[in-house]
Amino acid sequence: MKTKATWTRLGSITLAASVLLAAGCSKSEKAPAASTENGNQPLKISMMVSLQTPEVPSEDLKKLIEQKTNTQLNIQFVPSGAYEEKFQAAMVTDSLPEISYLGNQNSFINFRDAIKNQQFWEVGPYLKDYPNLSKLNPDVLKNTAVDGKIYTLYQEVPLTRQGIIYRKDLADKLGITPPKTTEDIYNMLKKFKESGVAIPLADRNDLVYGSFKTLSSWFGTPNNWGLENGKLVPEFMTKQYMDTMNFMKRLHKEGLINQDFPVTSKADQQNMMYSGKSAVYIGSMPDVQTMHAKTQSTIKTAEYDVTNAIVKPDGKNGVWAVPGYSTVIVFPKTAVKTEEHLKKLLAFCDKLFDPEIANLMQYGVEGTHYNLKDGKVEPIADVKKIEKDVKAYWGLSLSRVTNIKPKVYDLPVAEKADQLVADATKFAINDPTAPLHSATYTERGPRLQEIIKDATYKYILGGMDENGFQAEIKKWQEQGGAKIIEEYNASLTQSNTQK
Repeated sequence: MKTKATWTRLGSITLAASVLLAAGCSKSEKAPAASTENGNQPLKISMMVSLQTPEVPSEDLKKLIEQKTNTQLNIQFVPSGAYEEKFQAAMVTDSLPEISYLGNQNSFINFRDAIKNQQFWEVGPYLKDYPNLSKLNPDVLKNTAVDGKIYTLYQEVPLTRQGIIYRKDLADKLGITPPKTTEDIYNMLKKFKESGVAIPLADRNDLVYGSFKTLSSWFGTPNNWGLENGKLVPEFMTKQYMDTMNFMKRLHKEGLINQDFPVTSKADQQNMMYSGKSAVYIGSMPDVQTMHAKTQSTIKTAEYDVTNAIVKPDGKNGVWAVPGYSTVIVFPKTAVKTEEHLKKLLAFCDKLFDPEIANLMQYGVEGTHYNLKDGKVEPIADVKKIEKDVKAYWGLSLSRVTNIKPKVYDLPVAEKADQLVADATKFAINDPTAPLHSATYTERGPRLQEIIKDATYKYILGGMDENGFQAEIKKWQEQGGAKIIEEYNASLTQSNTQK
């Protein structure tokens, strides 16, 4: 596998480790009983995590985590923009810390070869020995497997947040009911247009997290890859993908979507909603919280609703899903020398799923960052304090769903959005290639995808017909796509044989 050889000067900061003994703790935050695996001494752990905030957090939460897990944490926070290169450089120089977080899902795909080369510990056989790790979702674990073996622990995320956010106040005036089919969506947009909404559907330059991929789910398109006659085929070779393009082409031709959506940023897309220029947004439903607040600052009567209950042509609900993790952690053999030490690190990771630790990392400290109201979390109004003290630790947490306390909602539609996100696990459409491997995809997949991305935009905008689109698919195949199909199917056969 190829890695970057160039070092850059990084603005990462290593947090100094601090040891707090029980005698020095307040009554309300007593240190836990000593770890049986490490005697009375805190376990020293080095970690590297991507920093998603402008600056490193205060050490207050770190100290509490150390107390409650009987550890001494040396956490290296690396700015997210530099994380990939920092990780690669550390790997080349054998200086990865004991617990290393990969940057994101793509990072994991790119590091599969290194994992196959036995540079990291296999952890699958040990998970059964820990109360929380033994309960990890087997489907998500499968999505992180390499040659059928588990080398990583994953950071939880909801399977899918995708749905429709729309102006309920306008819909009610026009007698528009919540859409149930793609044709209902079209009719909603058309009625908004006829009523004076300038651009009914606001979209952006993103075929995945914008409107296109979610709409394609509702046309029955598989998630990245699908099975036809027992063989894997890429989504863009399916009839349903073509149906989605034709639908988007219809919206574009009739002025029901912003004409320049292929070059529209997310910020501009959202501003169209905030200003009332648009009335429908397809994307992450929890965005409705911010969308409501910002729209009402200029349009006091604005109200929103959300839905993801759009039926596919087969009459069933369905929406594309992520593999169930945002990133994974690995345990490098260069830093973790023995099985005994690995087990101690796994014990620490197991504790990150305990309710007390999971909620501490998610919400901060009760009375400081939030208050409990009828057993639910009500964050303080000082958003900057939460960002400064807590938000950076979200990158360190593993539990984002399990054992997390519910929030207090001051906006009913925000609560509805989160409930729909939870309910969508029942009909989430998974990517069947998530646990499979294609060396050619790792090497050339993202570059080849640009061929399909450009062709999709050209077709929707009317600059290419179906024959032209098929010609671009042929180009994709000739430049490596055919090899990707072959390798994924070989990996599928191998996976089925191992069952």
